[in-house]
Amino acid sequence: MAPHPLDPLTGDEIATARAVLTEAGRATGTTRFPLVLLDEPDRHTVTAHRDGDPVVRRLRLTLLEPATGTGHEAVVDVTARTLLAYRPLDPETDGQPPILFEENDRCDAIVKADPGWRKAMAERGLTDTALAICAPLAAGHFGIEEERGRRMLRSLTFLRCDATDNPFAHPVGGLVADVDLTEGRVIRLIDTGPVPVPAECGRYEAPFNGPPRTDLAPLEISQPDGPSFRLDGPVLTWLNWRLRLDFNSREGVVLHQLAHRDGDRMRSVLHRASLAEMAVPYAEPDPARNWVCYLDVGEYTLGRNANALRLGCDCLGEIRYVDAVVADDLGAPQTLPNAICIHEEDHGLLWKHTNMFDDFAAESRRSRRLVISFIATLGNYDYGFYWYLYQDGTIEFEAKSTGLVQTSASEPGERTPHATEVAPGLQAPFHQHLFCARLDPAVDGLANTVEEIDVVPLPMGPDNPNGNAFTTRATPIADSAEAGRLADTAVGRRWQISNPAARNRMGRPVAYTLTPQPGPTLLARPGSPVARRVAYATRHLWVTRGRPDRRFPDGDYPNQHPGGAGVVQWSQPGESLVATDLTLWHTFGPTHLPRLEDWPVMPVDRCGFTLRPTGFFDRNPALDLPRESGGGHCHTAP
Repeated sequence: MAPHPLDPLTGDEIATARAVLTEAGRATGTTRFPLVLLDEPDRHTVTAHRDGDPVVRRLRLTLLEPATGTGHEAVVDVTARTLLAYRPLDPETDGQPPILFEENDRCDAIVKADPGWRKAMAERGLTDTALAICAPLAAGHFGIEEERGRRMLRSLTFLRCDATDNPFAHPVGGLVADVDLTEGRVIRLIDTGPVPVPAECGRYEAPFNGPPRTDLAPLEISQPDGPSFRLDGPVLTWLNWRLRLDFNSREGVVLHQLAHRDGDRMRSVLHRASLAEMAVPYAEPDPARNWVCYLDVGEYTLGRNANALRLGCDCLGEIRYVDAVVADDLGAPQTLPNAICIHEEDHGLLWKHTNMFDDFAAESRRSRRLVISFIATLGNYDYGFYWYLYQDGTIEFEAKSTGLVQTSASEPGERTPHATEVAPGLQAPFHQHLFCARLDPAVDGLANTVEEIDVVPLPMGPDNPNGNAFTTRATPIADSAEAGRLADTAVGRRWQISNPAARNRMGRPVAYTLTPQPGPTLLARPGSPVARRVAYATRHLWVTRGRPDRRFPDGDYPNQHPGGAGVVQWSQPGESLVATDLTLWHTFGPTHLPRLEDWPVMPVDRCGFTLRPTGFFDRNPALDLPRESGGGHCHTAP
């Protein structure tokens, strides 16, 4: 297949980029590569590309020298084998490069070798530390002078009964080690005093939970003729949908150039779609815990943590798995097997009508959706991310949170207003999961406009004598100063993305509507360190001008960044948002108040959003589906 500007990275490209940096004297055997991404061309360049056109491929690489803690950013043209740009990263203004995988093990070793930590453990009667886990967590930024310019992790401690035990059942309370990774030492130990270590095990594996039930009949998903989708390299087609599939080490799955066939036209809907960030801030005010807030995309590189998916466990049906190629800590290509799962699934009724005036004749069609998914494990939590495409032109995104809740210790039976006691002396703190989707719209082209749509009742009067009338109110988001928006269920608020230059048969601009599933925005107080760093999560939606350097809602390097980068910086007054390239940054997700039922492993918690055509088509685009579209036979009752 001919190369395309948005093709996924290849192992050869990653190796070439590292070789170019080595030849230029910018990388050595000790250099680490926290992040290697495609430097995506601007959307107009991509849209103008035609098969057979020459393609220039550029990679954007983040480098780290562990011995000095210095970071750099480089841009390499791997087509011409040329170093195009190279600049140092200032930890004070740029932030730190993402956390390396190898730094997790290194942090554990540093803490366990620290005399202060060993003394604190001994004072708790914990002298056998062979099975202890010193869990490395992102340090954040709290304006602590002693941490200025340092590459940091903070470590909580957990115990295990044996090497396979669930450590989150046994947190060591009141003890935090702040680690300087460059110097390789604990620079501060927070010890608020001993708390009994919860003793009850939290095993969730089958052998520890009784014999398996026997009342579950087999459920088989069969497509004897194979699936309806086709994958040609990165180009995925399914029914009327077409897109380019990508995967990178930061965001995981990325969808490019999502388009829908309408008659003999292929009409664009989205230029790009991804999960660009997810923050998990916790609610405990205790000094040993009041700093906990993960940025799982920007700090931990979500994509690199992808699972190798297994048939019948993670995915069911006629499955196509896709491997992903990323760079490891050393800048070498690494293949993540079965990182992406693609399949179809039945989704109930799509449309139906029973004609009571024609002997109750009925017509109905089954809904089927295409599922594109990946699953990543980040510490205690496991996240499944699912893009759904439907036959009626609808797009959905769903995040499923599962795995283990984070835990802290208390006196058994102690009540706290910030957590739920899920086992004796084991607290599961309240927290939020604040996902942020990046959506680059291309609704029949790139010149798009966003309006906020509310449903409002009309006042009673001569034109509304019975008080039953209501209508919609559209508020244009016309300037960057108006970029940050809040959802409002009381008025059914949604956001309509239209193309003023493209009209439907009723003369109205064609559009897609973003419908949120709103929950609380960031609950950390305004002006707090968390609120400064996770500013994107203070609004459900930001609308910004689309630019190639506006990649992530909290900036390129959120690790230990003081805040103020990203959407807040891009939302200063003066940029027109009318009929132009746009990016929508949509925040959603649950505020998790853990239940007893969430322990020892939590059932999935779902959240997401929907994009639905709104005057994009001239009529229902799913009228041509056969009656047996669900795979069975539809019979009319005698």
